[in-house]
Amino acid sequence: MIRREDTGLLVIDIQGRLAQIVHESEQMLANTANLINGARLLQLPVLWLEQNPERLGSTTASLAELLAPAEPITKYTFDACKEPSFVEAVRRTKVSTWLVCGVETHICVYQTVMHLKKLGYDVELVCDCVSSRTLFNKQLAMEKMAARGIGMTSVEMCLYELVVDCRAGEFRDLLKIVR
Repeated sequence: MIRREDTGLLVIDIQGRLAQIVHESEQMLANTANLINGARLLQLPVLWLEQNPERLGSTTASLAELLAPAEPITKYTFDACKEPSFVEAVRRTKVSTWLVCGVETHICVYQTVMHLKKLGYDVELVCDCVSSRTLFNKQLAMEKMAARGIGMTSVEMCLYELVVDCRAGEFRDLLKIVR
């Protein structure tokens, strides 16, 4: 079970035209907005990445607005853990578990998730907040990650897990997000 006090959210490369052409992009973007809103409500540390923004464009405006005032971490490697500023930002959060969402599931998400695990972090892939240009590549990446010990979750599942109790002060606001 994930715990609020040691969990953070990582948003990977939901940017430019790519965010619009991945499989079921509208639903993935809506789910990701709910996840970010839930993470903010629960005061989780949130990090976000942009892959080569000069070429791929900025984070989708609706998500960037939710992620502000923080700034994205720019990367050029597919595996974000090869970017020293990202690894330092991860370490500064002092969390041990990362909820991960983003695109593309089989490239940047997969490589970053596997490296985070290698660095000793627990990782939960938020499956309804990841996508690839093809469903096949998304499914293949999810199967491969699951086989290698990466947890699988959904927006609702992880947010309810984090809030724990229907008497929690944030619960009513959380309901507004997930419904």
